[in-house]
Amino acid sequence: MQPLTEQELHNLAMNIVGKRLEQEGFEFLAVNSKLKKNPQFVCLREKKLHFIVVKSISYPGDPTDMEFFKADLYKMRDHALKFEAETFYAGVGLVNASDYNLPVYLNQEYIVDYDGLIKIE
Repeated sequence: MQPLTEQELHNLAMNIVGKRLEQEGFEFLAVNSKLKKNPQFVCLREKKLHFIVVKSISYPGDPTDMEFFKADLYKMRDHALKFEAETFYAGVGLVNASDYNLPVYLNQEYIVDYDGLIKIE
């Protein structure tokens, strides 16, 4: 069994968020899947520009806890303001479905903990 790499976990989180954004009527202007390169999504919705930072969070981490990313998020928010854009954080928790203490493996079931976008004020 092969655990997903950090980049693969990031791509999985981006796919989860991207599908939800599509369902919520966002139009993608730019998508960036490189690790540690923000934002991952630049979108339009209702003529408003949105910068969205996606992070995959492994168990037992809390996907809603932005403390570790705060400096990056505020830097992105300040950048977004120059474009009159709003900035959002999308933390996606990922855990092995059969054993929370194991990594997420390729081609095995996993559990997603994602509650939607969190606005960065």
